[in-house]
Amino acid sequence: MADGGYAPANGLEMYYEVHGEGDPLVLLHGGFTTIDVSFGGLLPALSEDRRIVAVEQQAHGRTPDADRPLSFARMADDTAAVLGHLGIERADFFGYSDGGNVALGLAIRHPDLVRKAAVAGVNYKREGLYPEFLEFLENVDPDGLDGLKDAYTEVAPEPGNWPTLVHKVARLTLDFEGWQPDELWSIRAPALVMAGDKDVVPPEHTVELSR
Repeated sequence: MADGGYAPANGLEMYYEVHGEGDPLVLLHGGFTTIDVSFGGLLPALSEDRRIVAVEQQAHGRTPDADRPLSFARMADDTAAVLGHLGIERADFFGYSDGGNVALGLAIRHPDLVRKAAVAGVNYKREGLYPEFLEFLENVDPDGLDGLKDAYTEVAPEPGNWPTLVHKVARLTLDFEGWQPDELWSIRAPALVMAGDKDVVPPEHTVELSR
Protein backbone atom coordinates (compact mmCIF):
# COMPACT_ATOMS: atom_id res chain seq x y z
CA MET A 1 0.00 0.00 0.00
CA ALA A 2 1.19 3.49 -0.81
CA ASP A 3 0.72 6.80 0.90
CA GLY A 4 -0.08 9.42 -1.71
CA GLY A 5 -1.70 12.68 -2.43
CA TYR A 6 -1.22 15.98 -4.21
CA ALA A 7 1.46 18.59 -3.64
CA PRO A 8 1.50 22.22 -4.84
CA ALA A 9 4.17 22.74 -7.48
CA ASN A 10 4.46 25.99 -9.43
CA GLY A 11 0.76 26.29 -10.11
CA LEU A 12 0.16 22.55 -10.43
CA GLU A 13 -1.29 20.03 -8.03
CA MET A 14 1.12 17.15 -8.64
CA TYR A 15 0.24 13.60 -7.73
CA TYR A 16 2.80 11.60 -5.77
CA GLU A 17 3.08 8.24 -4.00
CA VAL A 18 5.35 7.15 -1.16
CA HIS A 19 6.21 3.47 -0.72
CA GLY A 20 8.35 1.91 2.03
CA GLU A 21 10.82 3.40 4.47
CA GLY A 22 14.51 4.28 4.37
CA ASP A 23 16.70 6.65 2.39
CA PRO A 24 14.61 8.39 -0.28
CA LEU A 25 14.73 7.27 -3.90
CA VAL A 26 12.71 9.35 -6.37
CA LEU A 27 11.28 7.64 -9.47
CA LEU A 28 10.66 9.71 -12.61
CA HIS A 29 8.46 8.07 -15.25
CA GLY A 30 8.73 8.11 -19.02
CA GLY A 31 6.69 10.16 -21.47
CA PHE A 32 3.01 9.24 -21.99
CA THR A 33 3.13 6.96 -18.93
CA THR A 34 2.06 6.74 -15.30
CA ILE A 35 3.84 5.57 -12.16
CA ASP A 36 2.32 2.13 -12.57
CA VAL A 37 3.24 1.77 -16.24
CA SER A 38 6.89 2.76 -15.75
CA PHE A 39 7.58 1.30 -12.33
CA GLY A 40 4.72 -0.93 -11.13
CA GLY A 41 6.78 -4.09 -11.47
CA LEU A 42 9.76 -2.59 -9.60
CA LEU A 43 8.02 -0.92 -6.66
CA PRO A 44 7.71 -3.99 -4.37
CA ALA A 45 11.44 -4.77 -4.53
CA LEU A 46 12.65 -1.17 -4.43
CA SER A 47 10.50 -0.30 -1.43
CA GLU A 48 11.82 -3.17 0.72
CA ASP A 49 14.59 -0.98 2.10
CA ARG A 50 14.06 2.46 0.55
CA ARG A 51 11.51 5.23 0.85
CA ILE A 52 10.28 5.41 -2.72
CA VAL A 53 8.78 8.71 -3.87
CA ALA A 54 7.15 8.54 -7.29
CA VAL A 55 5.59 11.56 -8.99
CA GLU A 56 3.42 12.05 -12.04
CA GLN A 57 4.40 15.05 -14.14
CA GLN A 58 2.16 17.73 -15.63
CA ALA A 59 -0.70 16.21 -17.66
CA HIS A 60 0.47 12.65 -16.94
CA GLY A 61 -1.59 10.16 -14.97
CA ARG A 62 -3.41 11.75 -12.06
CA THR A 63 -1.71 15.17 -12.35
CA PRO A 64 -3.88 17.72 -14.16
CA ASP A 65 -2.61 19.65 -17.17
CA ALA A 66 -1.86 23.37 -17.21
CA ASP A 67 -1.98 26.01 -19.92
CA ARG A 68 1.71 25.77 -20.72
CA PRO A 69 3.91 23.48 -22.81
CA LEU A 70 5.91 20.69 -21.24
CA SER A 71 9.61 21.27 -20.62
CA PHE A 72 12.23 19.18 -18.88
CA ALA A 73 13.51 22.19 -16.94
CA ARG A 74 10.04 22.98 -15.63
CA MET A 75 9.41 19.32 -14.78
CA ALA A 76 12.62 19.32 -12.76
CA ASP A 77 11.50 22.45 -10.90
CA ASP A 78 8.05 20.95 -10.30
CA THR A 79 9.59 17.77 -8.90
CA ALA A 80 11.84 19.78 -6.60
CA ALA A 81 8.74 21.61 -5.33
CA VAL A 82 7.02 18.30 -4.50
CA LEU A 83 10.07 17.12 -2.56
CA GLY A 84 10.17 20.42 -0.69
CA HIS A 85 6.53 19.90 0.23
CA LEU A 86 7.45 16.46 1.59
CA GLY A 87 10.41 17.84 3.54
CA ILE A 88 12.99 15.88 1.52
CA GLU A 89 16.24 17.83 1.31
CA ARG A 90 18.39 15.21 -0.46
CA ALA A 91 17.60 12.05 -2.39
CA ASP A 92 18.70 9.58 -5.04
CA PHE A 93 16.92 9.70 -8.41
CA PHE A 94 16.11 7.19 -11.11
CA GLY A 95 14.68 8.55 -14.36
CA TYR A 96 13.46 6.48 -17.28
CA SER A 97 13.36 7.96 -20.80
CA ASP A 98 11.83 11.46 -20.44
CA GLY A 99 12.20 10.98 -16.69
CA GLY A 100 15.93 10.68 -17.28
CA ASN A 101 15.98 14.20 -18.68
CA VAL A 102 14.03 15.35 -15.64
CA ALA A 103 16.71 13.74 -13.45
CA LEU A 104 19.45 15.52 -15.41
CA GLY A 105 17.53 18.76 -14.99
CA LEU A 106 17.36 18.25 -11.24
CA ALA A 107 21.10 17.55 -11.04
CA ILE A 108 21.79 20.72 -13.06
CA ARG A 109 19.22 23.08 -11.57
CA HIS A 110 18.91 21.71 -8.01
CA PRO A 111 22.33 20.16 -7.32
CA ASP A 112 21.99 20.20 -3.53
CA LEU A 113 18.92 17.98 -3.83
CA VAL A 114 20.63 15.19 -5.80
CA ARG A 115 22.82 12.71 -3.96
CA LYS A 116 23.08 10.19 -6.82
CA ALA A 117 21.32 9.86 -10.16
CA ALA A 118 20.65 6.96 -12.51
CA VAL A 119 19.11 7.44 -15.95
CA ALA A 120 18.00 4.89 -18.52
CA GLY A 121 17.18 5.41 -22.19
CA VAL A 122 17.69 9.16 -22.10
CA ASN A 123 18.67 11.51 -24.93
CA TYR A 124 20.29 14.68 -23.66
CA LYS A 125 19.58 16.39 -26.98
CA ARG A 126 17.06 15.94 -29.77
CA GLU A 127 19.67 14.47 -32.10
CA GLY A 128 20.24 11.67 -29.60
CA LEU A 129 17.21 9.80 -30.94
CA TYR A 130 16.99 7.65 -34.04
CA PRO A 131 15.51 9.57 -37.00
CA GLU A 132 12.75 6.97 -37.28
CA PHE A 133 11.58 7.76 -33.76
CA LEU A 134 11.57 11.50 -34.44
CA GLU A 135 9.47 10.81 -37.56
CA PHE A 136 7.11 8.73 -35.42
CA LEU A 137 6.67 11.67 -33.02
CA GLU A 138 6.03 14.08 -35.89
CA ASN A 139 3.10 11.94 -37.00
CA VAL A 140 2.02 10.29 -33.75
CA ASP A 141 -1.59 9.09 -33.60
CA PRO A 142 -3.05 9.24 -30.07
CA ASP A 143 -5.36 6.35 -30.89
CA GLY A 144 -2.40 4.22 -31.95
CA LEU A 145 -1.05 4.04 -28.39
CA ASP A 146 -3.77 1.79 -27.03
CA GLY A 147 -2.04 0.35 -23.96
CA LEU A 148 -0.74 3.72 -22.80
CA LYS A 149 -4.07 5.36 -23.54
CA ASP A 150 -5.91 2.79 -21.42
CA ALA A 151 -3.56 3.31 -18.47
CA TYR A 152 -4.03 7.08 -18.73
CA THR A 153 -7.82 7.04 -18.96
CA GLU A 154 -8.07 4.76 -15.92
CA VAL A 155 -6.60 7.41 -13.60
CA ALA A 156 -6.59 10.81 -15.33
CA PRO A 157 -8.81 13.56 -13.89
CA GLU A 158 -9.90 14.39 -17.47
CA PRO A 159 -9.55 11.23 -19.58
CA GLY A 160 -10.53 13.10 -22.74
CA ASN A 161 -7.25 15.05 -22.58
CA TRP A 162 -5.25 12.07 -23.90
CA PRO A 163 -4.70 13.58 -27.39
CA THR A 164 -3.47 16.81 -25.80
CA LEU A 165 -0.96 14.90 -23.68
CA VAL A 166 0.29 12.93 -26.67
CA HIS A 167 0.90 16.04 -28.74
CA LYS A 168 2.50 17.90 -25.83
CA VAL A 169 4.91 15.01 -25.20
CA ALA A 170 5.77 14.89 -28.90
CA ARG A 171 6.53 18.62 -28.94
CA LEU A 172 8.51 18.27 -25.69
CA THR A 173 10.98 16.03 -27.51
CA LEU A 174 10.85 17.58 -30.97
CA ASP A 175 11.46 21.09 -29.63
CA PHE A 176 14.05 20.08 -27.03
CA GLU A 177 17.22 22.14 -27.52
CA GLY A 178 19.17 19.82 -25.26
CA TRP A 179 21.24 20.16 -22.13
CA GLN A 180 24.43 22.04 -22.97
CA PRO A 181 27.83 20.41 -22.36
CA ASP A 182 28.72 22.94 -19.65
CA GLU A 183 25.45 22.12 -17.88
CA LEU A 184 26.22 18.40 -17.94
CA TRP A 185 29.78 19.01 -16.78
CA SER A 186 28.37 20.97 -13.84
CA ILE A 187 26.67 17.86 -12.41
CA ARG A 188 28.44 16.94 -9.18
CA ALA A 189 26.38 13.90 -8.23
CA PRO A 190 27.66 10.44 -9.14
CA ALA A 191 25.67 9.26 -12.14
CA LEU A 192 24.86 5.92 -13.76
CA VAL A 193 23.88 6.11 -17.44
CA MET A 194 22.12 3.12 -19.02
CA ALA A 195 20.29 2.18 -22.22
CA GLY A 196 18.92 -0.94 -23.82
CA ASP A 197 20.60 -2.16 -26.98
CA LYS A 198 17.26 -1.91 -28.84
CA ASP A 199 16.23 1.45 -27.40
CA VAL A 200 15.21 4.57 -29.34
CA VAL A 201 18.54 6.06 -28.22
CA PRO A 202 21.61 4.82 -30.15
CA PRO A 203 24.30 3.24 -27.92
CA GLU A 204 26.78 5.84 -29.15
CA HIS A 205 24.65 8.63 -27.69
CA THR A 206 24.52 6.91 -24.32
CA VAL A 207 28.33 6.59 -24.32
CA GLU A 208 28.60 10.27 -25.27
CA LEU A 209 26.32 11.28 -22.41
CA SER A 210 28.27 9.15 -19.96
CA ARG A 211 31.54 10.77 -21.02
